[in-house]
Amino acid sequence: MPDEKIHPISNRLLNRQDKEHQLGCKAGVFWFCGLSGSGKSTLAIELEKRLSDHHIHSIVLDGDNLRSSLNKDLGFSTEDRDENLRRVSEVARLLIDNGMVVLVSFITPLEEFRKQAKRIVGPSDYFEVYVKASFDACRERDVKGLYARAEKGKISSFTGKDSSFEQPKDPWLTIDTETTSINESAEVLLQSVLKEIQS
Repeated sequence: MPDEKIHPISNRLLNRQDKEHQLGCKAGVFWFCGLSGSGKSTLAIELEKRLSDHHIHSIVLDGDNLRSSLNKDLGFSTEDRDENLRRVSEVARLLIDNGMVVLVSFITPLEEFRKQAKRIVGPSDYFEVYVKASFDACRERDVKGLYARAEKGKISSFTGKDSSFEQPKDPWLTIDTETTSINESAEVLLQSVLKEIQS
């Protein structure tokens, strides 16, 4: 039963099409998933810069940033990961309703998490980017020192070691960062995204 004290005003706001027209492109959520250290945040940041060069405003929702703010009350159990991603999906949905191009960078290890994100965002607005790199390659890079800490038992439920990462079944785009450079990967991303958001 709906709460009688809640009265959404969505129908009184400027609609998404008007906002997209103001911003000069179609809205969409480009959801980067992959192991820690695979290059998700690096590619999202680089894509944001390249979109800006095309006068397209976008916003990056990064896992570490939101875990230190909006989601700082959550841990890394399956239940907390699910809630973490549910909140992010809802934020992404709010942003595309406001005409934004949203770049989401989260490990998103399970297929059920990705399905939930797609359902909340909306299938036609959700573009899954699998940033592919093996556990060994990510451990070798270990840009944040997380793999070393996990090996010493200082991090529990570490994805790929203590908890599983399910490879996406049918992503919109796969970027293999073991075989392509950041520059090459970012250019492929840019051209693919431009095809979706430009009329």
